[in-house]
Amino acid sequence: MGHKEYCVISGTLFALVALAHLLRIVYGMSVQVDDFAVPMMVSWVGLVIPGALAVWALQIK
Repeated sequence: MGHKEYCVISGTLFALVALAHLLRIVYGMSVQVDDFAVPMMVSWVGLVIPGALAVWALQIK
């Protein structure tokens, strides 16, 4: 596997993670881990960081 293929695969996976967080934000889904309710702010961070990494990885020419 070459560098370009690696970047495309990584970018796609990061985009899927960002999409999952976006869907949680849009639909207001709650996430509970044991007795801890995960705040919505986690999904905002989970949208921005993987989204930026996806854009960065997919800019490889």
